[in-house]
Amino acid sequence: MDESTNLRIDKLMNLQIDELTASVPLAPETVQALADAVRLMLRLRAPGGCPWDRAQDHQSLRQNLLEETYELLHALATRDDAALREELGDLFLQVVFHSIIAAERGAFDLKDVARELVEKLIRRHPHVFGDVNATTPAEALHSWHNAKRSEGEHTVTLSGVPSTMPALLRARKVQQRAAKVGFQWPDVKGALEKLDEELSEMRAAIDSGDASRAEEEMGDVLFVLTCIANYQHFCPEIALTRTVEKFIQRFGYIEKRLAEQGLIPEQATLAQMDGYWEASKRVSE
Repeated sequence: MDESTNLRIDKLMNLQIDELTASVPLAPETVQALADAVRLMLRLRAPGGCPWDRAQDHQSLRQNLLEETYELLHALATRDDAALREELGDLFLQVVFHSIIAAERGAFDLKDVARELVEKLIRRHPHVFGDVNATTPAEALHSWHNAKRSEGEHTVTLSGVPSTMPALLRARKVQQRAAKVGFQWPDVKGALEKLDEELSEMRAAIDSGDASRAEEEMGDVLFVLTCIANYQHFCPEIALTRTVEKFIQRFGYIEKRLAEQGLIPEQATLAQMDGYWEASKRVSE
């Protein structure tokens, strides 16, 4: 990072709150609300506070963080602004909670989290804070990645992709990183041909009765399908989620129609359920 960039960071970080709110659309009421949230969490963690909150640590909160993230994604998917507002607050709570726990053990605090974020955003936006030109989203993203690569020593291309990510998301991230260094087919045709090959191998594995091999081949098929999704610029995790929701709705239609006849799915034939399935597709069109 050059000296001028350092000066820009120092100048921004040394702004007092009044100066900062004068230059960006951050109302004093917003600053007050954020401060109130932090003070409230500090009170819950303090002696005499909430026993549950006081008992938590970074590890015990992992499941909460995961659940809040998925609930936020659901609010986004349903385009429910009230739910979105609530879930963003719950996710913000997780950031505050972890920062306070870290501060209690002398590691860092919320100010350090925010400062590091600001510094990183400035470093990775040389097209805004420096002399790099970027007029399109694609050019801005290219500038971001160039800035990120210049931050430190070169690391292994696929290092740092968390093993805790859902498999489809992790596969997508790994493939995107490999593609950035040129390890990809020229177009989606190569991936589609590979899919045919992997499907053939999966069929052979299933026919052989080798469950372990069939599982491995299934993984290969899913990996290639993720690659195809990348070529089409959509997320396979979201695509599969939409299909699961569609399946739930259509199966619900089957159960409703069966219930009208005094039946439950276990009492119906596959032909009956399949007929209602086809009907549910026509209803949803």
